[in-house]
Amino acid sequence: MRTVEALRDGIARVNRAPIILACVFLVTVFASLPFGIAIRDAVKSHLGNSIAAEQVAQGVNVQWWNEFLEGRGTLGKTFQPSIIGFAAVLDNISAFADADARPAPLLWIGAAYLLLWLFLAGGILDRYARSRPTRSYEFFTACGVYFVRFLRLAPFMAFAYYVLFAILHPMLFDEAYGTLIRDVTAEQTAFLMRLALYAFFGALLLAVNVIFDYAKVRAVVEDRRSMIGAIVAAMRFVRRNAAAVARLYLLTGLLFVALLGLYAIAAPGASSSGARAWMGVIIGQFYLLGRLWIRLVFCASETALFQGRLAHTGYIAGTPFARPDPPIVEQFAGGVQPTREAVE
Repeated sequence: MRTVEALRDGIARVNRAPIILACVFLVTVFASLPFGIAIRDAVKSHLGNSIAAEQVAQGVNVQWWNEFLEGRGTLGKTFQPSIIGFAAVLDNISAFADADARPAPLLWIGAAYLLLWLFLAGGILDRYARSRPTRSYEFFTACGVYFVRFLRLAPFMAFAYYVLFAILHPMLFDEAYGTLIRDVTAEQTAFLMRLALYAFFGALLLAVNVIFDYAKVRAVVEDRRSMIGAIVAAMRFVRRNAAAVARLYLLTGLLFVALLGLYAIAAPGASSSGARAWMGVIIGQFYLLGRLWIRLVFCASETALFQGRLAHTGYIAGTPFARPDPPIVEQFAGGVQPTREAVE
């Protein structure tokens, strides 16, 4: 299977299962609700019935915002101007590239969200690998079965990302970068050196992401129980199909870049109010929906490429999950007569 065909097949698999996109969107929204409610209550209690409340309702009041940030705890201080519109995207990219620490509440919410994704990943990959409709009990049974296996994969993932961000990142951007620019006098040269380090670190990060992605795919498609075996098999597949894997990742990444471009154009600024502010909320939800769609396309296209390259198209080793019979049916099958109360 060619790369473009894998991407096209992945998009088709995602579009044929819109309920999965709807579910992950709802999971994402509900996962952020506790944080949003806490911030809303903090803003409400701080404003009260003051004149500043009327000013804030009509637009951004910078003086009030600074006062609010000074008097709040760790959670309240996350309510920064950088959360508005496209600035939030730039802030997240900057924090990710520089490995900036995030407040503890955000880290806990992020960990819970990742755990939810780890639970849903098995059912999502199983549905895309089968490329046919599955019933809800089949989907959630697959989620439960592979969640246990992915939990055994999680320590390897955590260790790999720990090495990248806690060990390699400081070595590159604190020690190596400081050594490289020690005698540099031109800011442009220093910037290009840092950009090269970003590219090197990003390549390693993408390689790790790809290996763990295909480890999950192989675990589901081939019904692998050993996660070490799945990682080794994923590394073997990536090595033998490096060009196709890289092209597919690039094509799917371009979809995300295009989405960012559209959001940068459509996202309103901080001065929006009234109907324009509500329009900004709606645009933000469409952006979130687009991001989730692209993330699912990543999963589906990688599954399609793996199945196509190994002649596994339409194949999955695990048998369809059968719904267990109710206890009363098992009693009948075993020759046990149910009581009158059970029949009624």
